[in-house]
Amino acid sequence: MATTERVTVTLPVELVQGIDHFEHNRSRFVAEAVENELVRRKRQGLLNSLQNPHPDVAQLVDENLADWNATLPTGDDDLLSPSAGKSVRWIEGQGWEEESA
Repeated sequence: MATTERVTVTLPVELVQGIDHFEHNRSRFVAEAVENELVRRKRQGLLNSLQNPHPDVAQLVDENLADWNATLPTGDDDLLSPSAGKSVRWIEGQGWEEESA
């Protein structure tokens, strides 16, 4: 079975010239650009779904979270102190970094 498929794409001359400036293999450049765009759109779709969940799903999550919380043992409320930690953020390619106040 073939792992690639030939497609015909029409692009403005300026775009083709821009591609040729950076990459001699146009197919590879276009494939990478399309792959990056698909990843971006999937992430954006997930972000949109998280920011605007369907009302039925949001209700279900709230109910299940409450049920799960009810199964937790009591008396362990003081195991973690949110004020004792440091605020950090993740930086792609670098790792965790402490946030400045």
